[in-house]
Parts: sequence; C-alpha cells; structure tokens
Amino acid sequence: MRRSLLLQMMLVALLLEGGSACAQQRYPVSGLVLSVDRPHQSMLVSCQEIRGYMEAMAMPFKVADPESLDGLTPGASIQFTLVVTRDASLAEDVRVVRYASADREPANSRRLQTLDEALRPRPPRINAGQPVPDFSLTDQRRRQVRLNDFKGKVIALNFVYTRCALPDYCFRLTNNFGTLQKRYKDRLGQDLVLMTITFDPTHDQPETLSEYARTWKADPDHWHFLTGASPDVQRVCDLFGVNYVPDEGLFVHSLHTVVIGRDGKLVANLEGKEFTPQQLGDLVGAVLDRSR
Repeated sequence: MRRSLLLQMMLVALLLEGGSACAQQRYPVSGLVLSVDRPHQSMLVSCQEIRGYMEAMAMPFKVADPESLDGLTPGASIQFTLVVTRDASLAEDVRVVRYASADREPANSRRLQTLDEALRPRPPRINAGQPVPDFSLTDQRRRQVRLNDFKGKVIALNFVYTRCALPDYCFRLTNNFGTLQKRYKDRLGQDLVLMTITFDPTHDQPETLSEYARTWKADPDHWHFLTGASPDVQRVCDLFGVNYVPDEGLFVHSLHTVVIGRDGKLVANLEGKEFTPQQLGDLVGAVLDRSR
C-alpha cells in the first residue's frame, strides 16, 4: 500500500513538473532600447512583432540578470529571449546587436574610409550623455540655424545627400523623419525640431534642399534641411561619426540618426537603417515624455 502511494505521489510530481514546463513559453525578441530602469531591473523596449505573442509595440521588460542592463543606452539595438509563464515574464540572454555595414561593396568602402581617415584624422565622436557643441548652418530658406537656439526642445537629426539613388539609404532616413513629422504634428516646433544635414554642400545648396524638402511636405519652420561651408558641415558630421567619401560622383557613406535631449546632451546615435519608423518614433516619444 505504501509502495503504491509513493508511486502515485511521484507520478503527480512528474505531471506537475511537466505541466509547469509546458506552461513556460520562450520567444525570440528584437527591439530598440528606449530607457533603462536599473532600480527596478527593467528596460523599456520598442519591439518588433513577437510572432505568436504580440504585435510590434513599446513595452517594459523585467530582466532575469540585472547585469544584463550594463552598457545599455537609449537607441541600442538588442535581442533577447522572452520567457513567459502563467504568472510572470522575464527577459533573458540580453545582447546588443552591433551594426554591420551593408554597403554594396564593403571592401571598397572600408578602403575609402581608411584612406579618408589617414588623410584627415577625425576627432573623437560624442558619446551618449555628453553635451553637443553648438553649430550654425543654413536651411532651405537661407536662414541661419543654430543648435543652441533650440535649447529646451528635443532635436532629431540625420544626414543625407539629395542625389542618393538607393531607396533603402538616404530615402529611408528621410522617410523616417516624414513619419516623425506626421506622428508628432502637434508637438513639432513646440517640443520637437527635425534637422536633416547634407554632407554634399557643393551640390546641395538651399534651393536644391528646398525642392527636396517639398517632396516630403516638410514643415519649413520646424524641419530644417541644412547645408553650409564644407568645413562647417564636416565638423558637424565628425561630432557624430558620420563617414562619407566621394566615389565616382556619388558618396559611400555611413548612416546616422541622432536624438538630442532638451538639455542639449546626446541621448542616442543610431547607426544604420535596421530600426523601423515606429521604433524611432517610440524613442523620440520616450525622450519627449521623459524630459518634460
């Protein structure tokens, strides 16, 4: 009798253990970090769709290991495993995804970049949390625009050139800002300013930028397409690590999208183009709400 009872108890324990294991679901997640809350061991992430679990959205995640938050900053692209049980969820194995250039000719791009850096050593780029030095450039209406004129507002800034023929490069970055303009229409100018800087000032004079801006129905009072003397443009590009090298009349260049807080400090410098317009909008929204 005792032997039978013991076997029954063991069977129940195995069933319970198996049921617990079945109740645990694991999902691979990719997203963009919006903020980090170390005291509560959590991070706010704008996630791409998690198939079978939730659509793309911004959501806080508690991490299994507090040390996994080390080194995470707004704008970081990450991957992790979301472990969901009946009563809780945790983010495990959090890892930062470093941007890998997808140039059409990566080897040629690296050679040109190495040559450019050898001929003209670049100053160190600004890190997150550091103040962004003031600069002055000319917009599509030939107005002088100074960065410090917008203290107290959030600034989103990117770099393009109007002759870029690739739809997934400059076109995509400008389209991202077009989406920002629509999403934050009521806050544009009051809380948020957009700046698009050309690194081809010889060709991209104000008239050219004005025509380019009209393509995107850009509000000229709050979305500034900026150009200037080559040394001035180069200085701003250097601040954020933007590389561009002439190549058969066009440019081989890196992609950077920058968010600056109301205090004039760098919040994020997103390299590449793998984030979605929604993720960029979520990041800008988090900075707007955090710094009211």
